Order: sequence, then C-alpha cells, then structure tokens
Amino acid sequence: MMAGMVEVLEDVARRLYALPFDEFVPARTAAAKDAAPSDRPLSQAIRELPKPSVAAWAVNMLAHHRPEAVQQLSDLGRTMQDAQASLDAAALRELARERRKLLGEAVAAARLAAEGHGRKISGPVATEVEETLRAATADPAAAAAVQSGMLLRGLSADGVDQVDLSGAVAVPSALGTRPVMPRTARTAAGQASTGGRPAQPHASGQTGAPEKPRLQAVRQTPRPPSPSVLDKALAALAGAEMAAAEAAREAELRAEAQEEASAAFERLTAAMTEARKRLQTLEVSLEAARKERDVAAAEAKQSARAAEKSQRSAMLAKERVLRLRNTPD
Repeated sequence: MMAGMVEVLEDVARRLYALPFDEFVPARTAAAKDAAPSDRPLSQAIRELPKPSVAAWAVNMLAHHRPEAVQQLSDLGRTMQDAQASLDAAALRELARERRKLLGEAVAAARLAAEGHGRKISGPVATEVEETLRAATADPAAAAAVQSGMLLRGLSADGVDQVDLSGAVAVPSALGTRPVMPRTARTAAGQASTGGRPAQPHASGQTGAPEKPRLQAVRQTPRPPSPSVLDKALAALAGAEMAAAEAAREAELRAEAQEEASAAFERLTAAMTEARKRLQTLEVSLEAARKERDVAAAEAKQSARAAEKSQRSAMLAKERVLRLRNTPD
C-alpha cells in the first residue's frame, strides 16, 4: 500500500471509529462508495475496515472525546515503568494507588462518552474497558493503540510479556514501530541475562586481548551503584502487592459483572414466564373468539338462506296477486 493511500486510509478510519456504534457500517459503506470512482484499492481497504467490539468502541469514544484521560494513563504507565526499572518500591506502591484512581475515572468517562453517543455500557463491557486501559499503562505500544482511537478489540496485560496487539488496531501502520524498551530496562535485562554482570562486547574477526583504549574507556565510566538485596526485595514486594491488588480488583469486577449478568438473566426469565402465561391466556381467548366467529358465520349463513327463501316466497305471492287482478271475474 502506497504511503499516500495509507495516510488517507488512516484519516478515514479515525473518522469512522469516532462515530456512534450503530453508524459505523453505513458510514463505512458510504466512504468506500465515495472513494471507488477515483481509487478502487482505497475503496476496498475502507470496505475491509472491521467493526469494533463494544468495549473497543467505548475505548475509542474515550480516546476521541476525552483524550486527556487516556494521556494521563499513558504518562502514568511510563512513570511506573521507570519506577520498576529503578526498583523504587515506595514509588510503585503510590503509583499503583494512583493507577486505580485514574482507571476508575477513565472507565466512568468512557461510560458517559458511550452513553452520550447512543449506547449504554454493561458491567462486563466496563470490565473489559478497564482491562484494556490497564494494559495501556503496562506497555507503551498498547498505550499508542488506545490513543489511536482505532481499537478493534479489548487488550490485556499479564505484567510480564508485551501486550498482544495482533488484530487490535484497524490501521496498524498508524502506530509505527513498537516503542523501544527504556534504557534502564534494557540495562537491567542485559545484566539479568549475564548473571548480573554487564554484557561484554564481542568484536567479530578479532582474537586476543581487547583494545586498550576501549578497556580504559570502560574503566573510566562510573558504574551506577548496584541495588542492595533489600532494595530488590522491597521492589519485588511492591510488585507482588500491586499484582495482588490488581487481581483482587479484577476479581471484584468479574464478580460484579457476574451478579449483573445473573440479575439480567433472572429478569429475562421472569419476563419470559410472564410472556408465556400471557400467551396461554391469549391462545384461550383466541380459541374462544374463533368459535364465536364460526358460530356467527353459521348463523349468518342460515339467516341469509332464510332471507333468500322469504324473498322468493314474497315474489311468488306478488306474482299470484298480479295474476288474480288481471283475471276477469
């Protein structure tokens, strides 16, 4: 796909995914039709833009109409990643509390934005919205996906691996490349892979001792103080507490969603039972009305025959009177 076409597709997609949920398909069809005469490949690309899930649409509404809420979560995520890389346990605990607060506010804002555009958000969908926004704080690429306003499905983060973004954004090229890991995190990862020692450079095609200037440069570079065992333990504790709090919150949200779904199921079951009773009553009434109709039809037919017979008798009597009048005495 050519660069110019990609830019146009991104622009069209952003406008489409900012629309109310039920307007997406007709607007997509109209946009593809408008593009067809001048650019058939673009028209086809527009036609193939998928409709988002309800949760993704709600996140898109938040990104388009309350972008500052999404930006706050993205900024907080970067701060949390820096705190994790520096093993700052106290900061992690405070940031975890701040994230819970911002997530609650963002989900409430997403609900309002969705309702303002014609669709109420159920409990299970709100849970998926919160999970998606939490993923945006865990991975810069996920944050970019959320901020694009072109999300197709919900996101989730396990706190270890990068967030899976496959099939998550309508126009992936709008995100560019996945953000590079912060330098502090790369350093920590490199030391972890070498048993806590800085990785040594390997010069291809050279054997023997390394060059003296490079060795001197390495020796002259001050090394950052290694975190103590206590610092590492505190950071691990903070991470575990944060994960436990998030798991508890997730369980609470799931329980609330289950209660809401169960209540809805009970309401619908009661409504269905009432509808069946009413249907039975209507069926009895219908059968009675059918019988009354049949009886009335039979009586009407009988009355019509009697009336016809009476008319014939009257006609014969009239003819007899006429004959008698015309007959001389």
